[in-house]
Amino acid sequence: MLAALYEQRGNLALTVLEALSVPREEVEAELERIRTGGVATPSDAEALATLGIDLDEVRRQVEEAFGPGALDRTRSGMSRRWGWRKGHLPFGRDAKKVLNLALREALLLKHNYIGCEHILLGMLHEGTGAAGVFLRSRGVRQDATRIIVEELLKRRRAG
Repeated sequence: MLAALYEQRGNLALTVLEALSVPREEVEAELERIRTGGVATPSDAEALATLGIDLDEVRRQVEEAFGPGALDRTRSGMSRRWGWRKGHLPFGRDAKKVLNLALREALLLKHNYIGCEHILLGMLHEGTGAAGVFLRSRGVRQDATRIIVEELLKRRRAG
């Protein structure tokens, strides 16, 4: 999920990561080093639905942003290092937790959407996996990041 934040130029999370000097190259190198896997089960969609996350809507938005079939592309087609299988992207335990926390962050900020900035904030909670550990090791802190997000949103609304 962290690497995916770098794919959509101009998103708020990317603005925050760039401001905090977390370059894409270092993220990719770290994620390669600690890469983890997870296999989705049929109950994953049901579990996410209980959190108000509709996987079909997520797929629609990803395809709108990255093109039709973006989630069907193989990782090996994008990068030989990863070796994804074709089909839906698997949601592991940590990814589900990040999505749940992203929803909470959106609600805390009184937003009616889950954006990249909420996913970044979700990753910064303890126990959300390797990406959070990496970001915290780089000095990225949740409270400070939330303040930056709020300030950037105020500027966007005013501009």
